[in-house]
Amino acid sequence: MASTVSRVRRQLPASPWLFAAPGLLIIGAFILYPFVSTLVNAFTDRRTLVPGEFVGLANFRELLHDDMFWIGLRNSTLYVLGVVPALVILPLLLALLVQKNIPGITFFRSAFYTPVVASIVVVGLIWVWLLDERGLVNALLETVGVGRVGFLSDQWLLLLSAMTVTVWKGLGYYMIIYLAALANVPRELHEAAAVDGAGAVRRFLTVTVPAVRSTMVLVGALSSVAAFKVFSEVYLMAGPSGGPAGEDTTLVMLVQRTGTGLTGRVGYASAISVVVFVVTVALMLLVLRADRRDEA
Repeated sequence: MASTVSRVRRQLPASPWLFAAPGLLIIGAFILYPFVSTLVNAFTDRRTLVPGEFVGLANFRELLHDDMFWIGLRNSTLYVLGVVPALVILPLLLALLVQKNIPGITFFRSAFYTPVVASIVVVGLIWVWLLDERGLVNALLETVGVGRVGFLSDQWLLLLSAMTVTVWKGLGYYMIIYLAALANVPRELHEAAAVDGAGAVRRFLTVTVPAVRSTMVLVGALSSVAAFKVFSEVYLMAGPSGGPAGEDTTLVMLVQRTGTGLTGRVGYASAISVVVFVVTVALMLLVLRADRRDEA
């Protein structure tokens, strides 16, 4: 049998590559080629229907003087600062609540995970219906005498509303990750802490958090990247034309608005995309470095 396998390998030396070829073609067509193309376009003045010419660092110099770029960078940074802490802490607390095997807990686990599998378009439209000036939330506020609130018309409330949607949709996903981590925490540690007189909060801080710290770092890295690249939530809630004076713009939204259409500035949008990529990599490196520093 061994001789037969070795003989086949000698006769078909390229057979492993034939099996890997479909996956490699997909990666090359949908990941590597767009990535390289974006890098090349970032140094040209290409438009949607015009190939463009090499302009060096002109696009990046223009970014430094583009007010919309700085607004997008500010909003994307605020989005990370607002979303990441919530997605690191709240799913952990939620996982602790549904960790116990009690009757009916499966229903709650499924309910908390449902927003994850729901389409972001459907989720966005539901929240727009809830937060619109004539939506359910404003109707309830008006009933209790608070008055209508411009959740989708005020710049900061719009961003806060989009953050709420991001957190709500991501809770179930990160809850599952924490459930897997909590399953590996030795029960004896909690029992020993309880014997020493530690209450629930003390056990959470001294046993649970250290045991799942690496998972918290992973969740922080994943949620940071996702939050900085946010597009769908803000786009759906602000509408295609954007919020007040474009003040709601994030960097990825700026890429979409700048680089699409018949006269889209593909080169300039590619330069913004390169900045998004660099900042995203920097965020991940910072999180990983902070984790290593804590371990040291």
